[in-house]
Amino acid sequence: MRLGMIGLGRMGGNMSERLMKGGHEVVVFDRAQAAVDKYAGLGATPAHSLAEVTSKLKAPRVVWIMVPAGKPVDDTIAELEREMSKGDVIIDGGNSNFHDSMRRAADLQSKGIEFIDAGTSGGIWGLANGYCLMVGASESAFKLCEPIFKTLAPADGYARMGPPGSGHYVKMIHNGIEYGMLQAYAEGYEILHASKEFKLDLHSIAGVWNHGSVVRSWLNELAEAAFERDGDLADLRGYVEDSGEGRWTVQEAIDLNVPAPVITLSLLARLRSRQSDSFSAKVIAALRNEFGGHAVKKK
Repeated sequence: MRLGMIGLGRMGGNMSERLMKGGHEVVVFDRAQAAVDKYAGLGATPAHSLAEVTSKLKAPRVVWIMVPAGKPVDDTIAELEREMSKGDVIIDGGNSNFHDSMRRAADLQSKGIEFIDAGTSGGIWGLANGYCLMVGASESAFKLCEPIFKTLAPADGYARMGPPGSGHYVKMIHNGIEYGMLQAYAEGYEILHASKEFKLDLHSIAGVWNHGSVVRSWLNELAEAAFERDGDLADLRGYVEDSGEGRWTVQEAIDLNVPAPVITLSLLARLRSRQSDSFSAKVIAALRNEFGGHAVKKK
């Protein structure tokens, strides 16, 4: 197939390369000219504007967007739809809120343009291993774009979740689960690292756990690789960002009256990681000193 790819960052660039290796023709655009030049050098057709992307595609045009969630997606769609016609398809493969995806789909449907939300997992390893794709789309749009999904994903690594919005909904919960899994590994390894009884080799432990243990996983394989480079992670600061999906998962759990303590606490742990000194902890220390005379530590 011939399609457009908007956004050539860590995900969009590798996805473009995987598509080209799979025999697809890709028209690429990014605000950074160097990125466009890089993938043009690998065989992509360069474009210098969104209008140029659509002009280099044949109907039904398919354009995949890999830009940050929120306004950048809306702005990109607004510019693209002026150049697109009935039957064309816009795919958002970023981490958009599913409510936004449903809104965008309804708006584009009124113009005869199909919208697909493709929750995409695989990170920087997707180029070699493939991307897990959770697709929200009409049956006809899914069928039209299935050759793209088949190339991007490993065997059995893609499926239609339901109508537009469902792909990003499933990806949201996927990332919420990821928050909890990461936190569990983090806490376990911290206890091992803090042991006063034993000097433990975290790289060796991770390696053993990855062979037959019930906690073996790809995430733990990545932990093994990280500990091989630096068993104390001394060069890293314990600051953990979140890109939104964990917050949205927790809010959805609240809205549905579903208890999700692990995911919720893993999100709160990320927020705590951004504080160099917790004011709430200062309050607790002060109160313990006030009511019980417990010792406090001064700066």
